[in-house]
Amino acid sequence: MSINPNRKRELWNSKTGLILAMAGNAIGLGNFLRFPVQAAENGGGAFMIPYIISFFIIGIPIMWIEWAMGRYGGSKGHGTTPSIFALFWNHPAAKVIGVLGLWIPLIVSIYYIYIESWALGYSLHFLLGSSPEIVSGNVTNVDSYVKPFSDFLGTYVGSGDSVFLRPSSMAYIAFALTVVINFVILLKGISRGIEIFVKFALPTLFILSIILLVRVLTLETPHGNAIEGLNFLWTPDFQALKNPHVWIAAAGQMFFTLSLGFGAIITYASYIKHNQDITLSALTSATVNETVEVVIGGSIAIPAAVAFFGITGAVAIAQSGAFNLGFISVPAIFAAMPFGNFFGFLWFFLLFIAGLTSSVAITQPVIAFFQDEFFYTRIKSIVLTYIIILISVLMVIFVDKTIDEWDFWAGTIGLVVLGLFEIIIFMWIFGGDKAWEEINRHGLIKVPKIFYYIMRYVTPVFLLLLISFWGYDFLPKILNQSSWNIWVSRLYILGLFIFLTFLVFKSDAKRRKI
Repeated sequence: MSINPNRKRELWNSKTGLILAMAGNAIGLGNFLRFPVQAAENGGGAFMIPYIISFFIIGIPIMWIEWAMGRYGGSKGHGTTPSIFALFWNHPAAKVIGVLGLWIPLIVSIYYIYIESWALGYSLHFLLGSSPEIVSGNVTNVDSYVKPFSDFLGTYVGSGDSVFLRPSSMAYIAFALTVVINFVILLKGISRGIEIFVKFALPTLFILSIILLVRVLTLETPHGNAIEGLNFLWTPDFQALKNPHVWIAAAGQMFFTLSLGFGAIITYASYIKHNQDITLSALTSATVNETVEVVIGGSIAIPAAVAFFGITGAVAIAQSGAFNLGFISVPAIFAAMPFGNFFGFLWFFLLFIAGLTSSVAITQPVIAFFQDEFFYTRIKSIVLTYIIILISVLMVIFVDKTIDEWDFWAGTIGLVVLGLFEIIIFMWIFGGDKAWEEINRHGLIKVPKIFYYIMRYVTPVFLLLLISFWGYDFLPKILNQSSWNIWVSRLYILGLFIFLTFLVFKSDAKRRKI
């Protein structure tokens, strides 16, 4: 197949489409599941203090850096971190470090698309009336009440005594549909695919959110109401601020909520015109995401749990984790309501749309890599990317604990490590003054000078502390898990990193021959 190194890269068609795409990238399952659990577990309203601080010393600084790096790289014909890092630091190590910006979104997209398909599968179950039925009417015993839904999730994903999983037929059907939907959106390209999709998806997401929010806020039972749930979630426990875990949780949530360190923002930003504003656009997309997360995401699941199970039951639900909240507890609540199947369908379709806007974003970096560095056509790049995803997802579907393991290395630690390298390469190796000029170039607002010092000094120190804490607190526990299936999953993602590194240097050699 002939290659065209002089081909014109795609660009976003409109500023609105760009902002919605960036916001859609950030708005995902975590806004509706992870955030309320983190807030409930870490001091309620007090959690918002380190959360807001993290927004200003981690979220906004890294977001501006990623937008600036992406726009600069796009003007040079590159849309992914290996080549973009090399523009700022002419050293082979820059490309190796940049592989993280391919490896992280690839690993996360593999299991994220599968989890996203759960939401689609559940929405179909509720739509068809084949969701579980309530067996125990005793809501004071949360475990007993939600057991049919816990068993249903176990059957859906095929969990049991073996390390091998046997998913239900609906899991396969929903996954196949999810892959096809993602594939079609990506196949249409940036402006005719992703941009058009998010212009439909984001308004749909807001409408579904408002309908569910109104229903939850009017929910009242003998055990409580949603207003008590909001009070529980947002009444600050200031003693929690003395706990370093609360600050670490807030900082970690910031990476998830703004999609920092995934490589997706840099790739999306590479399709911005070289003379287009990024300062106001980045701030706007971040504001949209925070509105969805704090105002809407924080006002549905936990308040509904308090209204239905009381505060004690809601605490137990929050401690059980985000997946249990979204796929066990919330559907159990909807099942007991009038028109429960309808609201259950809306809830899971909302999660599916939120997941879809993120999955197309985190799949795009590898696609862009094949297009920009190997000069492949878009369809060939997408096919190659999905071959890797569909082979790799077999481990996620059939081998227990794979999702947890991959999420820790790529979706947790990896994000912060890549974010730290971005700051070092852009603000220190490239140079603080040049980086600051690039961020503000053609900006509709001028970034306050204090952020220069935050980006250069405060943020990297904070990230180093975050990595050190995770290394001290979580790494030994993770490494102590030594069953064979966990080590196979670790070796597999290590192999993917080596494979991507090989492709990066192969593409570099190919470019030199042209």
